[in-house]
Amino acid sequence: MKRILLLCLAIVLFATTAAAQKDQANKPWTEWTEKEAMKVLADSPWAQTQKELTDSGSTGPTVTSAAQNGNGANMVMSDAAKNASESGQNVGSKNVSRTAVYNVSFLTAKPVRQAFIRLVELQTSDTPEKVAERRTFIDKDFSEYIVVTLKLDGNDQKTLAPIKQLLGAGTADTMKNLAYLERKDGKRLALMDYRAPGPDHLGAKFVFPRTLDGKPFLDANSGEVRIYLEINKTKLSRKFKVADMMYDGKLEY
Repeated sequence: MKRILLLCLAIVLFATTAAAQKDQANKPWTEWTEKEAMKVLADSPWAQTQKELTDSGSTGPTVTSAAQNGNGANMVMSDAAKNASESGQNVGSKNVSRTAVYNVSFLTAKPVRQAFIRLVELQTSDTPEKVAERRTFIDKDFSEYIVVTLKLDGNDQKTLAPIKQLLGAGTADTMKNLAYLERKDGKRLALMDYRAPGPDHLGAKFVFPRTLDGKPFLDANSGEVRIYLEINKTKLSRKFKVADMMYDGKLEY
């Protein structure tokens, strides 16, 4: 009986999530709420968030993903130190948990750019001319390359500080053996270029060619694509289902 109840609950939760995703897909991006935009950036077919939690005295971090804990929309804009304070803990105290949050996304997927611009517009007030200028980013031509972004958050400075340093000083040469995209058939794309984090708040940018052997790297039959990044002993390996990356009748990545 308990197993049946759990199964029924899982079905209800899945149906609710699917309905919410369908409603958002049918809504113009200019009408997305802040929560909806943040979800696209943190936990969607084009973005994932990985959180590593290390307790004092533990032998290693516990890794969770946005999909596993259902809190992806909050992760991408999280403030781990504030959360620790609110729970009655002080950063650096004996029992506090250290948190490192890694968010990866396909910046060249139009929904990601729309969500980013939507958040900016919800949080600022600009002239119509400034709004129109900013929105040109959404229709920027990415026909020749794929851009993957990496953003960091959390209070685990022991882990994050050296990663931020490497990302800030990184170049295409220093990153070329530390990042790649991989299809389900094992074919990989090597890094083409790298851009360090800047004032645009988009994070570090890993640039890959869009084609392999003269053909688009991904199509409807590619199955999965994996983002692999290795930064200062931290290895990020996130898989995305290509079939879910369709948007307005087009494969977006």
